[in-house]
Amino acid sequence: MSHRYWKLILASRSPRRRELLSAAGYDFEVRPPSEEAECVVPRDENPAVLVARLACQKAADVAKRIDSGWVIGCDTVAECDGRILGKPNDKEHARQMLLTLSGREHRVLSGLCLWKVPGQRPDVRVAVTTLRMDLLSPERIEDYLASGGWQGKAGAFGYQDRLGWVHVVEGSESNVVGLPMELLAEMLS
Repeated sequence: MSHRYWKLILASRSPRRRELLSAAGYDFEVRPPSEEAECVVPRDENPAVLVARLACQKAADVAKRIDSGWVIGCDTVAECDGRILGKPNDKEHARQMLLTLSGREHRVLSGLCLWKVPGQRPDVRVAVTTLRMDLLSPERIEDYLASGGWQGKAGAFGYQDRLGWVHVVEGSESNVVGLPMELLAEMLS
């Protein structure tokens, strides 16, 4: 059965996730999870376990508020040398993230949870994309920080902004934007 006949529900506030689903032709509705479900409670977890847990947490929050449908929960972080880089708190935090990533390879991980309501257990998987960031001059970093393009983006950069200084080495481009579309299609099939 085509995904167009299923009621898909995106458990997210992310405009980028909505754009990716729309561009792929999915018919869906948006039901953002509660603020509590969006909360990152620090635990001693590796990045893959963290994003899987948070994706499931978001999907579970929405699943308990609907009668039927397929709930999509997702969470994305950047990781460099085992250090998790979520969304920056402020401009200085973004600067530190960019300095950490400058001239280096790193990974973007997305936990993806697909939960059929009612009655099925959630299917939770993780997509990993390896990226390389060019060595950035202090001027380029300051220009980017001034643009505000770092706000609300894991790792303090938006790959979808076509910056020209972040390159996919291996994996999914849509994963870097925030929703691994290839993995979602596989899970829906």
